Amino acid sequence: MVDVVPMGPRRGDRLPSIPVPDVLTLQLPAGLTARPMRPDDAAAAAELLATAEAVDDTGVHESAEDLAAWWFNELVDPELDTRVVLTDDDRLVGYATTLAPPTFRDAYGVHLEGRVHPDWRGRGIGRALLAWQLERGAQLHAERHPQAPARLTATVWTTMPSVEALVRRAGLEQARWFFHMERPLTGLPPRRRVEGVDLVPFSWDRDDEVRRAHNAAFTEHYGSSERDEASWQVMFTGGRSFRPDLSVLALEDGAVVGYALAYVSEASAAATGSRESYFGQIGVVPAARGRGLSKAVIIEALHVAAAHDCQTAGLEVDSENVTGALGLYESLGFTTHRTQVSWSHRIDPLH
Repeated sequence: MVDVVPMGPRRGDRLPSIPVPDVLTLQLPAGLTARPMRPDDAAAAAELLATAEAVDDTGVHESAEDLAAWWFNELVDPELDTRVVLTDDDRLVGYATTLAPPTFRDAYGVHLEGRVHPDWRGRGIGRALLAWQLERGAQLHAERHPQAPARLTATVWTTMPSVEALVRRAGLEQARWFFHMERPLTGLPPRRRVEGVDLVPFSWDRDDEVRRAHNAAFTEHYGSSERDEASWQVMFTGGRSFRPDLSVLALEDGAVVGYALAYVSEASAAATGSRESYFGQIGVVPAARGRGLSKAVIIEALHVAAAHDCQTAGLEVDSENVTGALGLYESLGFTTHRTQVSWSHRIDPLH
């Protein structure tokens, strides 16, 4: 989990504003059909991803419940924003989604996700789904924020060269690199204290205060947006994997000035035999910076995770993070295990 929905800064040709294509117009191989996703598709999609992981090596494991929560909520219209591809005997062999959070700063962002079953790759399914996603993304932009630029973005693991070739052929451009870093929860650095600051567990009565602190902390970060209450709940603290007991807040004069929000994927723990505390959001409000507060919060969160049956800690960082976060994480023992690349297509304002 990260705050940033990665979006690229480069300008490309304007995509036309066109209607969402009827599913029958998708150029699929004979014997395949497409339709909007339904909640009962989540189990088949989770099975597809589990099979694909042996080939794709993303390090991500999703349960049916995880996927259903991500796809069926107030930010997504399943009829318009999702498609599944089925064989003539109703086997799910591919899917695609478009996620467009309501808030943005520099450009309206539409995030494109999808996968094709390994046995069905190389037949044009991914190409058809990506074309649909780009068309749907253009429509979302035209309907909601035509006065602003938009970025349609797919993040692609470097372990998936066929997907990289797919997005490149579709005209998307490499825009940003995101490092997924990990460290074992052994040999931890000693806890640190910052004068006048208390490090405490997350509590639900401070949820909205943390949201507002997060918005203040990320004003200069690439691709970030000011999260409203709905997107904060769907994408962050309302998620199934959020662990308030592993999350740490920094309080000064009774106010939140820093935070590390932690998540544990039980699907990943079951698949790998190792439980990871993933720090999805880490931030310090501008007025509290320069005192080592980020380091103190992260170290505290590492110790808390180690005491709660976690074996590793993980996080994601933009390779060009403006606050120098990469160096901080490396100094705390995190190393890069995988990399995702943000591929984006820019749409100019329509008027």
